[in-house]
Amino acid sequence: MKLDNTDVKILDILQNNGRITNAELAKRIKISPPPTAERVKKLENAGVINRYAAIVDPEKVGIESFVFVEVTLNRHVKDSINKFIRTVKKIDEILECYHVTGEGDFLLKVATCNIKGYENLVINKLTGLPNILHLKTSVVLSTIKNETALKIKGETK
Repeated sequence: MKLDNTDVKILDILQNNGRITNAELAKRIKISPPPTAERVKKLENAGVINRYAAIVDPEKVGIESFVFVEVTLNRHVKDSINKFIRTVKKIDEILECYHVTGEGDFLLKVATCNIKGYENLVINKLTGLPNILHLKTSVVLSTIKNETALKIKGETK
């Protein structure tokens, strides 16, 4: 889907305030509400907007530890990789999983209540993942930048 400048404005606004009313969105992008609603629906139907979410303060809900785990598999065959992926998707503490290049095969972003919670996750879940050769953990000491909005480019004139 090719995005025009109005689509980009809509996306910029919605990424920062997914609860904005259609009327307010229309006012900000300077078109009437019916075409605004149509454009948003078109972006949703095309999968450009794939969901809306609330950004929760981790500390206020008891999440104090974030870690990144580099996972190296001992077998690199399709079935092994697919089994690993299926299993990872079932573990709630794993927020993100990326198939990467480099020394490791996957990079996981994990959130737990504390380091003891991470230790429990390693012992009871991560070491039981299929075909694990090596886990390398980096503990997040502090978060310097944590953005969710993507910088989107539209058509240029």
